[in-house]
Amino acid sequence: MTVKLGAHVDQADPLAEAADRGADLVQFFLGNPQDYKAPKLAYADGEEALKERAASAGIDLYVHAPYRLNVANTNNRIRIPSRKLLQQTLDKAAEIDVKGVIVHGGHVGDEDDPEAGFDNWRKCIERAQLPVPLLIENTAGGENAMARQLDRIARLWDAVQASGNDRLENVGFCLDTCHFHAAGEELPTIVEKVKAITGRIDLVHANGSRDEFGSGADRHSNFEEGHIDPADIVSVVQAAGAPVVVETPNADHGQKADIDYLRAHLK
Repeated sequence: MTVKLGAHVDQADPLAEAADRGADLVQFFLGNPQDYKAPKLAYADGEEALKERAASAGIDLYVHAPYRLNVANTNNRIRIPSRKLLQQTLDKAAEIDVKGVIVHGGHVGDEDDPEAGFDNWRKCIERAQLPVPLLIENTAGGENAMARQLDRIARLWDAVQASGNDRLENVGFCLDTCHFHAAGEELPTIVEKVKAITGRIDLVHANGSRDEFGSGADRHSNFEEGHIDPADIVSVVQAAGAPVVVETPNADHGQKADIDYLRAHLK
């Protein structure tokens, strides 16, 4: 089975990071993931050079949107800057010809009606320009999260489909193994269940978990050091048939070991 494998890397020189790990693809941020500042490419030689060199090396590029983004939120001071930054991220990512921009599903407040969050997603997609694919990722915790468990993901997907955006084919799904484990969803059947809702899986975040099943904790581990059976991670990758980003710790080239593990075990 031929699946492209890579890792989340430092943004300064993603192509050097890809070579270090023997990766087919890389995912990185465009700036500080914890603030609302406009995205900026850290690669010193600029957008055109990165795009051309990545294409020449056969390395696919993915961008992860800032963690602060929460387009579902009912607070205008969070939702409106989030929409703006998401669009800026999509536009900047298009300049380097990325295969996708990954964004978390977000949440509403504990006292809010989740339907308001789903409708905010509908409005966001309705108004969004989608020059590159936007991949919505399932999340690990939060009682009023939009994409933590399958029933919420189904409602979110209905809202997205109701947006009427004429480029809906550019809205996809990113499946994170650690996040589903933390949410209390069983991994051996998760690909089938997600595809029944979304019809697609565009990217897999293949991560171990430092915490127990159903913990709600988003703490990644290397494959052979966590609470997820590595065979379950392999089976998810196998069933999804989508490109893979490893977001595990990279001390002593830990990400390379996890990429090599997948290569060795995929049939």
